[in-house]
Amino acid sequence: MLLAIDIGNTNIVFGINQNNTWINHWRIQTDQLKTADEYEVIFRSLLTAGKICRTDISGIIFSSVVPSLVHPFREMVSGLFENATINLVNPDIYKRLPIKVLNPYQIGTDLVANAVAAFQKFGSNTMVIDFGTALTFTTIGSNAEILGVAIAPGLRTAVGALAGKTAQLPQIHIAPPPSVLGENTTHAIQSGIIFGYTGLVDSIIERTEAEIHQKLTVAATGGLSSVIAPLAKKVTIVEPMLTLEGLVQINSFI
Repeated sequence: MLLAIDIGNTNIVFGINQNNTWINHWRIQTDQLKTADEYEVIFRSLLTAGKICRTDISGIIFSSVVPSLVHPFREMVSGLFENATINLVNPDIYKRLPIKVLNPYQIGTDLVANAVAAFQKFGSNTMVIDFGTALTFTTIGSNAEILGVAIAPGLRTAVGALAGKTAQLPQIHIAPPPSVLGENTTHAIQSGIIFGYTGLVDSIIERTEAEIHQKLTVAATGGLSSVIAPLAKKVTIVEPMLTLEGLVQINSFI
């Protein structure tokens, strides 16, 4: 069994993969102040509840966009899975991957994992849109090369900023409103965020296709992908496990 861990700014997603099948997966909140011991308690509890025997895990691969958590997690998994091989996704391994990574020290390891999984599933001329703390658009061109990335604030980030910087606008549940014409404050914010971000997504896709003169296969992933993807004209695929699948693929090339 392989344990794949994606440490994001808001959530840590991890899962157990055996023979390309997900046995179980979990999502917990990212907390930079937690120690290795505290994360060990969480992992141990979830694995036990999921009836996963720790000695059955022979390999671990993890990526992190939170540098302060790399050492605690390496310490945690080393103690919890004593006989497992541990791999960290970093620029040193990019030359072994089936895609070319431009500016390897300027791109998040989660985006590289997304690109690897998307390339393996859909081939070249593919875009991955990751709906996380940041909204990211990663494009793989015709030569299996990451051509570039566009980044915008994520939906929850935008809602949080709106509520935090205004006196009367509240935090809201991120879901499509009944109408673009909001008849109350909650629906008004939902309209601006949901339909505004839908337009943003379609616009970035259209501009990218026009610039590279290619039609793209577009796959959405991340926690809020299921909210925007059905509304966007150009998003045809939703892959909620894409990042973890990318980590599994990367592990096979190391």
